[in-house]
Amino acid sequence: MGISKRIALAATAALALTIGMAQAQEKTIKIATEGAYPPYNNLTSDGKLVGFDVDIANALCEEMKVKCEIVAQEWDGMIPALQASKFDAIIAQMSITPERKEKIDFSKKYINTPAVIAAAKDSDIKGVTKEDLAGKTIGVQGSTIHYNYAEKVYTDSTVKSYPTADEYKLDMANGRLDAVSDDAVTLGAWLETADGACCKIVGTIPNMPEIHGDGAGVGVRKGDPLADQFSAAIDAIRANGKYKEINDKYFKFDAYGS
Repeated sequence: MGISKRIALAATAALALTIGMAQAQEKTIKIATEGAYPPYNNLTSDGKLVGFDVDIANALCEEMKVKCEIVAQEWDGMIPALQASKFDAIIAQMSITPERKEKIDFSKKYINTPAVIAAAKDSDIKGVTKEDLAGKTIGVQGSTIHYNYAEKVYTDSTVKSYPTADEYKLDMANGRLDAVSDDAVTLGAWLETADGACCKIVGTIPNMPEIHGDGAGVGVRKGDPLADQFSAAIDAIRANGKYKEINDKYFKFDAYGS
């Protein structure tokens, strides 16, 4: 082979390598969030996704030095859509539970907040036990750890499932429910609004690991190395102060949990 031909082949190989590296760097990771669960994730009137999860997703992508696109996905179809490769990761307050770990992989947790029960301010509900809620109608968003807990524990109550948190909040505000159950931050933020002025938190639900899991993590498809990459990025933003900056924008406590 002539020298000129070898030079040409080497140049072609170098160009292909350069293009390949550029394409890898330009690859976009698509991240799904619900867009209906403030203050974690929500859609503004002009269709922009905002909230704690969105800020965390952007911070993780920046730390990983990758380009990310954040999209809205209805909660009920979140895991099936991930498995169908409609996006690459979930950052939507999805708790790391044994049941979900059978279907997808997770990063380490990036937040861990407790579940609570809220009721009308003049309610006779005094606590969160099975006996406290006996005979009551409880509203909960379906396909969540809160719904699973209510179904398992509040067997003397009527547990009503809703597609989104906004819908159970509307029924609660209009007196069609006796109580609701959800994450402490979500309900706490709602109680500070005009619509949530009807109600109060009556107590914190004790953690049941087999249902509540180990906090919320980034969900990815089985075997995807993104799980480890996101875990490393979570450690990094915890260490460099970016996590605290985002945390303090939304909360008055460390939402990462113990």
